[in-house]
This record gives sequence, structure tokens and C-alpha cells, in this order.
Amino acid sequence: MRVILDECLPRVLGDDLTGHDVQTVQQAGFDGLKNGELLKRIAAAQFDAFVTVDKNLPTEQRAASLSFGIVVLRAKSNRIQDLRPLANKIVDALTTLKPGRVAIVAKGRR
Repeated sequence: MRVILDECLPRVLGDDLTGHDVQTVQQAGFDGLKNGELLKRIAAAQFDAFVTVDKNLPTEQRAASLSFGIVVLRAKSNRIQDLRPLANKIVDALTTLKPGRVAIVAKGRR
């Protein structure tokens, strides 16, 4: 699965998402874009999933109409030490994620 990490997430998180082709927004050249334009570029680049900590993004941007799925992370912060414990859950969520769907990944959540 082709996965793109939001620009506020640490690049090294991608190393923990084994089995997936992971890029960051910066690596794709999409940094600094507003959410609407960013999502258009992600779709045009044919990514399968977008991983973010922006809990409002799915409702603000009508996730159901997107050609890729969104994984929203809920953690204490966006620091790697707070996100790394979620890596296995992110991988699990990516396994079943469908276009236009949103998966919430949080500590203690299935």
C-alpha cells in the first residue's frame, strides 16, 4: 500500500509501518499546502492512505469522496515516542482501510 505521512508527523514513523511504501508530505513535494489542495495532490499521486493527527480533517474535507483512506492518530503528542507504540495498530488499520474511509488509531483502541 502507498502511504503518505502528514507533514507534522516524524519521518521515522514510516520505518515502523512495515510492508508499506511510505513517503512523507515533504518527500512528495506537498509541504505547505492547505488541506484541500493537499488531498487533491495525494489523490492525483495515487496514494492509498494518508496518516495524520488532524482529527478534524475527515469531516472538514468530506473523506467519503476521497480515492484513498485516512488514518487519524490520537496520541499525547506527535513526537515519535508517543506515536511509535501505535505502529502495529496503524499497520492493522492500513490492512483493512478502504478509499473514502477513516480509521481512528489510539492507545487502547482496537
